Amino acid sequence: MASALFVVSEHGYWGEECVEPLTTLEAAGVDVTVATPSGDPPTVDERSVDPDEVGEETAAHVREVHETHPGLNDPESVATVTADDYDAVVFPGGHGTEWDVNQDRHARRLLREAVAGDHGTALVVCHAVGILAFTRDESGDFLVEGRSVTGFPNEWEEGIVDDHDLMPDGRKLPYWVEDEVKAAGADWDAELDADTSVTVDGDLVTARGPPSSAEAARTLLAEIGVKAPADD
Repeated sequence: MASALFVVSEHGYWGEECVEPLTTLEAAGVDVTVATPSGDPPTVDERSVDPDEVGEETAAHVREVHETHPGLNDPESVATVTADDYDAVVFPGGHGTEWDVNQDRHARRLLREAVAGDHGTALVVCHAVGILAFTRDESGDFLVEGRSVTGFPNEWEEGIVDDHDLMPDGRKLPYWVEDEVKAAGADWDAELDADTSVTVDGDLVTARGPPSSAEAARTLLAEIGVKAPADD
């Protein structure tokens, strides 16, 4: 059985970006393990379960999975897991990743193992793509240098934070994903004219944001050789 490790933020993951890939992979028969930086259950970004923000159906589905999924309620610590034990490592997005997952040395190790190792594939979504700005390979070079990626674009961030980079909940956003990942040498294209954006470069799969999560999940399944579940 194929397996996947989900590295999820304790500071607020975007519901659909975690739940859509998680449930799609499980429906395809993939064994899913969840890990967080400290091993405590992750927190869902309240905006991502607001019916006015994402619609009633998505909000209800995300809340149900968040509250009932065994892995999300009893995760592992990222310090205790290794990418070599999984066929894929998934980094769901959400602004919360900027405060924990993207800065966590063990999470960066997992990404490096999945992308640079002989086994495994990484899927990095939305704000979690920011981890690429802080992850280096064994030679000390940025892992993302020269790689084609997509992710949460500056143009979208402008519609969320104010002139002081304060988010709606009052937190100060520490950096903008696009700026940092491009500075690390990535070939960045968020494909803003397209409805979805998923980019594959070797063992690294990146996705722009929520509307791209379903495509990203199916792309990941194809990359690890697992047949995607039939559409409902």
